[in-house]
Amino acid sequence: MIIEGRFNGPPGSGNGGYSAGVFAGAGAHEVTLRMPPPLDTPLTPADGRIQTKDGAVVAELAPAAAITVTVPPVGYAAAQEAATHYSGFAEHPFPTCYVCGPERPDGLRIFPGPLDDGTTAAPWTVPDDVSAPMVWAALDCPGGWAVIEGGRPYVLGRIAVRVGRVPSPGQRCVVRGALAESEGRKALVHTTLYSEDGDELARARATWIAIAR
Repeated sequence: MIIEGRFNGPPGSGNGGYSAGVFAGAGAHEVTLRMPPPLDTPLTPADGRIQTKDGAVVAELAPAAAITVTVPPVGYAAAQEAATHYSGFAEHPFPTCYVCGPERPDGLRIFPGPLDDGTTAAPWTVPDDVSAPMVWAALDCPGGWAVIEGGRPYVLGRIAVRVGRVPSPGQRCVVRGALAESEGRKALVHTTLYSEDGDELARARATWIAIAR
């Protein structure tokens, strides 16, 4: 397996959600990232791990416990309004991120803005090349932006996703994110993907880790 260069998160490494979705394949896995996923590099699954040809462990896979929490849906118009207040427009630790980077006109263009209750919401128009790993990607950053603060960037450490249905190309969706708890450098977040009509498509549980800028 290879994470193509266009699917980056931080410069030079794969977007965490997209990479985890590739690593998980069709299985019900929880994926823990042990190092930034390398781009354009052959990776091999072996004994519940994803590793490079020299044996460096990129990720570990484990059976996923049930994801019982969803972030309630909001209307598409409310998500559009929230996105206009996306703090990543003013300050973004990784502005070329494939999912939420404002400097990526060819990315997913998911800009999770805050709602009054501290959760995030973003509209998403599904691209023509949509895939299951892309759904994992869409469920990644909206959770992170529920905890990211100016001057304190976070990256994905662990994620589990349940995909009920991959949306159709061109479909309009809403992605929701919420912080469940944080302690020290770790934050537990939940995200949910809905159709424009409010039907749940997928949900995720993730741990984000604060890093030095």
